[in-house]
Amino acid sequence: MRYLPHTGEDIAEMLAITGHKHLDELFSHIPEAVRYQGDMGIPEPLSEWALTEHFQRLGANTKAATARAVLLGAGSYSHHIPAVIPSLINRSEFLTAYTPYQPEMAQGTLQGIFEYQNLTARLLGMEVANASMYDGASALAEALLMALRISRKKSTVAIASAIHPHYREVVYSYLRAGSFGIVELPTGPDGRTDLSGLQDIDDLAAVALQSPNFFGVIEDLEAAGDLIHGGDALFIASFSEPFAYGLLRSPGSCGADIVCGEGQRFGMSQSFGGPGLGMFACGRKFQRNMPGRLVGETVDLEGRRGWVLTLSTREQHIRREKATSNICSNQGICALTAAAYMASLGSTGLRRVAGLNYDKAAYLRESLIGAGASPLFSGPTFNEFCLTFKEDFTPIRKRLLERGIVAGVELGRFYREYAGSYLFCVTETASRAVLDEVIEEVR
Repeated sequence: MRYLPHTGEDIAEMLAITGHKHLDELFSHIPEAVRYQGDMGIPEPLSEWALTEHFQRLGANTKAATARAVLLGAGSYSHHIPAVIPSLINRSEFLTAYTPYQPEMAQGTLQGIFEYQNLTARLLGMEVANASMYDGASALAEALLMALRISRKKSTVAIASAIHPHYREVVYSYLRAGSFGIVELPTGPDGRTDLSGLQDIDDLAAVALQSPNFFGVIEDLEAAGDLIHGGDALFIASFSEPFAYGLLRSPGSCGADIVCGEGQRFGMSQSFGGPGLGMFACGRKFQRNMPGRLVGETVDLEGRRGWVLTLSTREQHIRREKATSNICSNQGICALTAAAYMASLGSTGLRRVAGLNYDKAAYLRESLIGAGASPLFSGPTFNEFCLTFKEDFTPIRKRLLERGIVAGVELGRFYREYAGSYLFCVTETASRAVLDEVIEEVR
């Protein structure tokens, strides 16, 4: 969006309406003693092309922006965005649409959300999906709050320590103010969550797992679901890489009651962290406890097909004490982007891209192990994996960085017990030549 400054004539016209002669008179009610004196240290204005060049120079200082390949993962993944996606999403009727309070004025927006909900529910194997949350981290926190509402008298939740550390921080921020207990479940030697201590937790409302988890390891969701339900708790499945469900069984088919995670991977650029898309789905029997909003299909008085906000249990629409959440809106344009992406790939395309992720990651993992690295965990992986090295990997990483390859996240930043080990990720965007370059450098 371009910035169009007011002309002198514009300013004079507005001042005439307010009854002032100069802009300074608008601030006459502020005492002189507390007003800022002098000029602010703001650089001189630049022309559009000079400003573009300035930002290009700033961007060149960031390795990730100019890298040949980024093999990091850890909740943010480099995926190819088909040209059709920005072409569709940048259309003004999508990009500038406001939140759909009036269905008669927002049928296109509502239909787009409805399609997103259907595609999300199919991907995750659930009956109902909402119109989206803010991001994967807040979606997980909302899922745990939802489980506590459903369980009523229970006040303790268990979350896997293998859930993304940032997601867990958000969960603590959401739940800390209430009288809720949070138990962290340890990670086993295979990289999967150790659920053996669940029977010792009293008052357990829900258990949250992430699959693939932060270490890239695929959890056994079906076995976990049986164990969790056996303890009369709700099973929440979280994710940060939805592409995994192009190959793996959906969480819903493994018995999850609530599924939530990050959907930025579907057609949105990494953009140094945001915006995100919180995908959220559950079983039909829980839909009235679901946070956010839900678009439904209906017919008008003349029998024509249409769409409305079917459920919107938020503070603006119902009494505050009955609101399921204080989330104010949904990530409309992000949800529409994800819907366009899922529809453009289809189930076959999603499976093929997921297969490329799996195959390329397996190639790099096995080759690095053959070059002397050791796997940190023995569990199965999708497109991320953790390795340890006989020698310090830092100088190798620096040499690769000089050649435009950003490889590996040092796990000690998040888990002290795994300091010196590295998390790698490979998506369809990494070429065989780049992977071979990494392998040769390690060898």
